[in-house]
Amino acid sequence: GNKVEQSPTLSVQEGNSSVITCTYTDGNSEYFPWYKQESGKGLQFLIGIYSNKAKEEDQRLTVLLNKTAKHLSLHIATTEAGDSAVYFCAASTQCFPGIFYLYSNL
Repeated sequence: GNKVEQSPTLSVQEGNSSVITCTYTDGNSEYFPWYKQESGKGLQFLIGIYSNKAKEEDQRLTVLLNKTAKHLSLHIATTEAGDSAVYFCAASTQCFPGIFYLYSNL
């Protein structure tokens, strides 16, 4: 199966940028969504990237994908108090329907 690993807990001063990294093992993975979970709340989809792209941007969020290194990273610009949460990266070998493997950076 696909194994996904994330960077450990990250502390960032408000207003600074932050980077959360994630590695995976299955080279056939086609889609990589990122989620956040604020305390006491459910998962919230943030941004996703398909394997045929190296970069995806949405407002303050940027995802970079390096398929050769099987590495992706979530960049948050100008962090805010509301960004404090547990972040999950996932990897799917199918675009839709698919199975997502969720791993938190606890």
